[in-house]
Amino acid sequence: MAQNSTVEADPNAPPVTRILAQFASGHPSRGWSDAVDREAHRTLLNWVGCAIGAARHPAVAAALAAIQELVPAPQASILGRNERVDMASAALLNGISSHTFDFDDTHLKTIIHPAGPVASAALALAEHIGSSGRQLVDALVLGIDVACRSGNLVYPEHYDRGWHITGTTGMLGAAAACARLLALDVDRATMALGIAASQPTGVREQFGSMTKAFHPGAAARAGLTAALMAKHGYTSSARAIEAPRGLAQTYSTKCDWNEITDALGERFEISFNSYKPFACGIVIHPAIDGCAQLRDAHQVRPDAIARIDLKVHSLVLELTGKKSPRTGLEAKFSVYHACAAGLLVGHAGEAEFDDEFVVRDDVIALRDRIRATVDASIAEDAADVTITLVDGRTLHRFVPHAIGSLERPMSDADLERKFHGLVDPVLGAARAQDLVSIVRNVGAAPDVRQLVTTARAA
Repeated sequence: MAQNSTVEADPNAPPVTRILAQFASGHPSRGWSDAVDREAHRTLLNWVGCAIGAARHPAVAAALAAIQELVPAPQASILGRNERVDMASAALLNGISSHTFDFDDTHLKTIIHPAGPVASAALALAEHIGSSGRQLVDALVLGIDVACRSGNLVYPEHYDRGWHITGTTGMLGAAAACARLLALDVDRATMALGIAASQPTGVREQFGSMTKAFHPGAAARAGLTAALMAKHGYTSSARAIEAPRGLAQTYSTKCDWNEITDALGERFEISFNSYKPFACGIVIHPAIDGCAQLRDAHQVRPDAIARIDLKVHSLVLELTGKKSPRTGLEAKFSVYHACAAGLLVGHAGEAEFDDEFVVRDDVIALRDRIRATVDASIAEDAADVTITLVDGRTLHRFVPHAIGSLERPMSDADLERKFHGLVDPVLGAARAQDLVSIVRNVGAAPDVRQLVTTARAA
């Protein structure tokens, strides 16, 4: 039996659990700038598109089949499909679907994909209880702030240990968003966060498999369930996040409490959200961008390329160093495959991570000519690309920030094109355009159910 030991409480730890609960439950509706509100609508549009785009993926079908064995009551919808399930299962399934393509939003400071857990939980609950669009947007902004501030608290040490931070902080954001929708008071909202803090989900070993997308879905379900339990009087520790044996100090050697409290209610983390132009891990994007730029600028043909040399940050090879991916999901974590796609077709959308595309002879042949090395001078969001041609010439491009980054953000038009690329094949172009209009104006909608109805398959 292990001996008892005394763990000294951090004397500088503020009552984080209650501070976040007070923020989520008591912050004024639309208590932020127009820019923040606009970003919430952009985040929702991107999330809806990603969820619908992957709605027919085998990962979603398999998860749905498992849920249907539980005979859930039809309370909420699965975007892009016509089935309805209980709201907790809808949160799980929409979370899985929105992350399956790895095309969702990214909070670049922490690599959290916040809409997956937060929007999935909030929309399922909002549909069931008939919330207004404004209530949904408020919950989204506040829930994302809780998730990302919690990530700021422990990143990067927590992530470096192997935890998938989207799942291990997303349940807090989902709980906060649902507590807001349920109008829980600060005491019950504190309990909701406390219950959620016992349900972190996800390790990075699962990257490249269907289970990676399970993490935001499970976090969404956990947060929604936690809020419902708190509503009915279920209790938890009021210090579940910050206590010596609480979530933060157990899961990370770094706990910067100021990341929770600094400018809380004044600076909103959704303002630092970014959206992916490429359907794969965010750290590969600068290298893809560089390859695509060189292809377009010089009309480079694959048969004219002798080799491609990439200089990248160490995280690129740690996360995406798969040299010979066999499936589309594995290829999303291969800088070699992604750059081959960028050179062959000029982009790397979901079609370039299809299982059949991954094993094409021309893709493999080009992929095998790519060499990637770590360069300590290269930042996480940068890449250096050199193409050596068969005739001996070299082409070079340094990308300090990829398209889709905060420095080079996707425009509203870019996001709408991405949305149509994902949603048109599932719902049709006309329905997709209706959905764009609905999401862009959802903050003024009296009921979110019009959004959900339009986003379901006929």
